[in-house]
Amino acid sequence: MKIITWNVNGIRAVERKGEIQNLVAEQKPEVLMMQEIKGCADQFSAFLTENDDYRQHYSSAEKKGYAGSALWVKESVFKKLDNAKFKTRIPNAPNADEGRLSHLSFTLEQQKGERQQWELLSIYFPNGGKSEQAWAEKLEFYDRVHDYMNVLRAQGSIVLVGGDMNVAHTEIDIARPKQNDGKIGFHPKERAWMDRLVADRWVDVWRERNPGVTDVYSWWHMISKGRERNVGWRIDYFLMDKAHLQRIKKVEYLHEQMGSDHCPLSLSVD
Repeated sequence: MKIITWNVNGIRAVERKGEIQNLVAEQKPEVLMMQEIKGCADQFSAFLTENDDYRQHYSSAEKKGYAGSALWVKESVFKKLDNAKFKTRIPNAPNADEGRLSHLSFTLEQQKGERQQWELLSIYFPNGGKSEQAWAEKLEFYDRVHDYMNVLRAQGSIVLVGGDMNVAHTEIDIARPKQNDGKIGFHPKERAWMDRLVADRWVDVWRERNPGVTDVYSWWHMISKGRERNVGWRIDYFLMDKAHLQRIKKVEYLHEQMGSDHCPLSLSVD
């Protein structure tokens, strides 16, 4: 199963450019997680809401043109899932009206007739830079997501979180660490959250498979032509319990995919 996560920075704009069509045609993901969709279903085209190939779920912000997340699941795959449910809330998390979670919960038959519960979470984490309150809510959001991941894991589920987490974890995840040290997105308190995840056996799947690799980013400042110069930040991730990493066959950033200031991250899982 190929799962892709992508901050599209406006799903309607990406569709107008033909780029979401290109991604689906070329990559053929079974699951497509999207963040920052900036709209709701009644504003979207038939391709985005009545697609024959995908079951399409949206979690939209109450504020028009802001935030939001999505999960598309290949219809042929969705029909094989038992007890499939879409969810849109992280318990006790702030920013509840901003559509930051699209969550698919399902049961899948494994080998020897065993059944395994899966939880796929597409999450758009807050930026936190608008105000002191926004900053405090971002840090609280991080902790509530961590709590939720642990609850799902404790229930025996295999949990896979994908999304724009709005933090570069280490110095090799950002092109200019010294200039950005202490700034939002590379602040010690945000990076400490990632440290807590790792200590709790949650891993950044791409980094686990690519230790020490540098100059790989997922977001660039477009006005300054950061993408052309590869001056960027790696802030889009897949997180998974370390115990299940053997299921991952391949993980890679799709740097050739255009349409957004972020590039997608693709993962193939058994």
